Amino acid sequence: MTGSRFLAALAAVYGMIIVAEPARAHPHVWVTMQTELVYAPDGTITGIRHAWAFDDMFSAFATQGYESKVKGEFTREELQPLAQVNVESLKEYDYFTYVKVDGKKVKLKEPAPGYYLEWKDAVLTLHLTLPFEHPVKTRELQVEVYDPTIFVDFSFAKQNPAKLVDAPAHCKLDVVLPREMTFAEGKALSQIPVDQPNVSMAIGAEFANRILVHCP
Repeated sequence: MTGSRFLAALAAVYGMIIVAEPARAHPHVWVTMQTELVYAPDGTITGIRHAWAFDDMFSAFATQGYESKVKGEFTREELQPLAQVNVESLKEYDYFTYVKVDGKKVKLKEPAPGYYLEWKDAVLTLHLTLPFEHPVKTRELQVEVYDPTIFVDFSFAKQNPAKLVDAPAHCKLDVVLPREMTFAEGKALSQIPVDQPNVSMAIGAEFANRILVHCP
């Protein structure tokens, strides 16, 4: 999920206009994700590879007034400045990716070079890899993806939501979907104006998408 300052950064660079709609419920941006956990030959996990497909409305806003050689189509090269704004803005949110190794929090580094935005079927998809600060072997790994303010809603793709890449053969992966939001929670979020972040009830962790890996 992405915070309001991320949208503000996009607006500053591309002149996007976000129209406030009173009583519109959070979230305001929807992301469908696929995630790969990347391992080295020695069995250490080295990085988390994300593919985040933004909803069509946000994709249209982000590319509004953006020039391309082919009308309605964008190449990776044409979208690279926008990809850079995305990645730089996500830094203050820890890329919405939180990791525990054997129950202890670990840090991820900034995205590796080569991140990019892809345009397909009027949808923007951000591809980025977050390296581990220190590659590590682990019996229990937990990866959570969520926006603490619920400004952006993350959900796993129905097909191939997550997978292990070159992991030891005995490692097993499970995907855990977040719980449903209650009526009271939804009503409270609906009172927050569209142009303001949810800072008073940052409950995003309760709606985290989880990837669990067990390597006995």
